[in-house]
Amino acid sequence: MTTAWTGNDVLPGPQAAGRAGVQVRIEGLVKRFTKGGQVLEVLSGIDLSLASGEMVAVVGRSGSGKSTFLHVLGTLDRPTAGRIEFDGQDVFQHAGAALDRLRNQRIGFIFQFHHLLPDQDALRNVMIPALIGGEPTDAAEARARALLERVGLGARLRHRPGELSGGEQQRVAIARALVRQPGLLLADEPTGNLDPRTAGDVFDLLLELNHEAGATMVVVTHSAELAARFPRTLRLTEGRFEEAAP
Repeated sequence: MTTAWTGNDVLPGPQAAGRAGVQVRIEGLVKRFTKGGQVLEVLSGIDLSLASGEMVAVVGRSGSGKSTFLHVLGTLDRPTAGRIEFDGQDVFQHAGAALDRLRNQRIGFIFQFHHLLPDQDALRNVMIPALIGGEPTDAAEARARALLERVGLGARLRHRPGELSGGEQQRVAIARALVRQPGLLLADEPTGNLDPRTAGDVFDLLLELNHEAGATMVVVTHSAELAARFPRTLRLTEGRFEEAAP
């Protein structure tokens, strides 16, 4: 028997669907930056495991390294030291084009600012990751259309970002992140630039879609209310994670 999920509930485990979520293992993750001759260690030997399909909120004060962690986990930046494995594979054994392919195939990103291409309509913006990945245009368009309809924008496929509201633009960004059916979905303050009501609607949609897709999901948020919707919350303090009380 399947239990119905409503938008205000803590999300249960994934039930569906396309590709399985990525199993993540992180060992000794360190990230340092040099600024003004000073070495700043932002991540200090993080060890972490995420089960396939697990949904996790990451919280912490501003400047604690939450976005840095997400960028390294998403292979947008390389660690100073340590190891990240997806399904037992060391991702940073890859470099250049191989790492780009892995990112395109397995990781979906949603940011606070949507980063849509202003001269392309909603449909094309969602199609682009699939086209970069080598999918035929017809298949990419069909999946993009279906996702935009799913997020409530079926009537606005040909609108460019400047013709959409902030909430609509972020819905396009969510569809774009899901178009490759990623096993790992990363979101950095995905509703931080929206008014509270729109933010709630967009966040509900994001959780519902990922519940259907079954991806492993990590969301950085400043909102204790949104973090409470996740079965697991990690607090980043002095470069390391602490399990937050449910």
